[in-house]
Amino acid sequence: MDLTVKPGDDFYTYASGAWIRNNPVPAKETRWGSFNLLREFNINAVKEILNEAAANTSAKPGSVEKRVGDFYAAAMDSAAIEKLGYTPIKADLKRVKKVKDVKGLLNEVAYLRTTGAASPMFGFYVGQDRKDVNTMIPQFSQGGTTLPDRDYYLKDDARSQKIQEAYKTYITTLFTLIGTPEATAQKNAETIFNLEKKLAAAQMSRVEMRDPYKTYNKLSVADFSKSTPNVDWKSLMAKMKVTGEDTVLVNNPKFFTELNGLLTSVPTADWNTYLQWNVLKSSAPYLSSKFVDANFAYSQALSGQKVQTPRWQRMSQLTDGTIGELLGQLYVQKHFKPEAKERMNELISNLIKAYEIRINNLDWMSATTKEKALAKLHAFTPKVGYPDKWKNYDGLEINRKTFFQNVRNAGQWGYNDMVSQLGKPVDRSKWGMTPPTVNAYYSPVMNEIVFPAGILQFPFFDPNADDAVNYGGIGAVIGHEISHGFDDSGSQYDKDGTLRNWWTEEDRARFEEKAKALQEQYDAYTVLDTVHVNGKLTLGENIGDLGGLSAAYEAFKMTKQGQSNEMIDGFTPDQRFFLSWAQVWRGNILPEAAAQQIVTDPHSPGQYRTIGAPVNMDAWYEAFNVKPGDKLYKAPEDRIRLW
Repeated sequence: MDLTVKPGDDFYTYASGAWIRNNPVPAKETRWGSFNLLREFNINAVKEILNEAAANTSAKPGSVEKRVGDFYAAAMDSAAIEKLGYTPIKADLKRVKKVKDVKGLLNEVAYLRTTGAASPMFGFYVGQDRKDVNTMIPQFSQGGTTLPDRDYYLKDDARSQKIQEAYKTYITTLFTLIGTPEATAQKNAETIFNLEKKLAAAQMSRVEMRDPYKTYNKLSVADFSKSTPNVDWKSLMAKMKVTGEDTVLVNNPKFFTELNGLLTSVPTADWNTYLQWNVLKSSAPYLSSKFVDANFAYSQALSGQKVQTPRWQRMSQLTDGTIGELLGQLYVQKHFKPEAKERMNELISNLIKAYEIRINNLDWMSATTKEKALAKLHAFTPKVGYPDKWKNYDGLEINRKTFFQNVRNAGQWGYNDMVSQLGKPVDRSKWGMTPPTVNAYYSPVMNEIVFPAGILQFPFFDPNADDAVNYGGIGAVIGHEISHGFDDSGSQYDKDGTLRNWWTEEDRARFEEKAKALQEQYDAYTVLDTVHVNGKLTLGENIGDLGGLSAAYEAFKMTKQGQSNEMIDGFTPDQRFFLSWAQVWRGNILPEAAAQQIVTDPHSPGQYRTIGAPVNMDAWYEAFNVKPGDKLYKAPEDRIRLW
């Protein structure tokens, strides 16, 4: 803490100032804070598990240990990887170069996708139909670009131009590494950038993409094909291993009509170059060091990271990202205790109770809508720690000697696993995060809140800490995920997870008025020179924070400590609650990473998450004696009370 600062002037520095000063961003990171410390702890725990598994030569063929150990051992065999250079992708590049017309081009796009090699042109996945949640449906989305957001192509300020140049350098470097003459490689970079810029111009912004109705466009396959005369979706989907489906969801139909035009207006030779690029960029992190270094140089320009993350850490993350439910089984045996799960279940049920009280006490919502809100709250499914039913990756071949092929096999396996869900009942036991992940999520179509084992540790959660610390940490995280069911987007789904209105018109209007005030509060926060927080993009997360912290405080007040005034380390229970919240968000971030976060991340920066919710809560003012004249003071009538 930095006690020289008044909490009412700068609560972020007051709560965490000394830590922030003493913990600069390490060279291998782009930001450093509580999340990163816990991720560091977890990745080291994972490393230990992986090293043990890789060294265990007596593990039974087909066992979890053997498959995890073989994947990691192959990933760490840099001598073998170095020797191969770019041999693993020669066949792909050769095949792509043979594409001569639109039909061949689309066939290749399907082939790259189904073999796990690349995902060019557009996005595709199989997921629940938002208006018919018991049905899995093929879903097409805008895509085809490489930079993190369409704005990087469309803006020409100095920051964007610098990133565009770094991107073109990256393209040029990868092409020269496969033997393309420098001049041709540079020409390729311009071709690819200009083509992706056209795709970017057809994309909707991230703010528009948050609207679940705007992005819900159900089309028959025949009508989808009519809107894109150059693409017969029925035959293309068959090549993508999707047959017998007559309906699809499209998040941005305009993108596909634009893409349809580009298929003929852009020369096939340019599309050819674009496909080669897709093979190159998807493979670069798994090839020899020259490719890996070029990939890092490009990401450096985006994030400002000083040195490359060590190989063991990248490969540990890759193992988690590729066969996370095999690795997860070994992780939870060592790092997740049954009592942590019990304590979490207790916290969740207390948070649900608190939310119920808060919904019943809302002065801006009618009884009719309250009834529906409570029905939704009581229908929530919590998942804690790890899946009840592990994914076993049957049929995925992993060989200790062939790293690149393992990655490719996993990509292909994952694709087949995804399309195999069509025509089957929705699997409600499935998880969207792996057990070692330091994060949590809410799924509107499943109406579930999910907390992987990775986040259930200090500073978020400590079974031995006092309630103030746990409710201000993991309690607020639980409340945050519940609040996603009631944020500007999640609140449009009903208790069954269906995209369907359950509000009266007046209540919805009042909710939107309050949400707009919250948006304006965050719009006013400055991050870098002229860069502000995007209140619209971050609205869902900011509602999550405000609703979550308010409910966590309500739940904390039900505990014995919450009702006492007993001081610990010189702080009252309420002060400890808010300090616990603040210290979760402490951190340092590189300016480049901060600029990228504002464009791409729906979360507000940590310093504003620290203060954004408390300044709307009377309890915070009382806890720290915040008075008019203090910089963070908001008059009681201006405090935003949502949930």
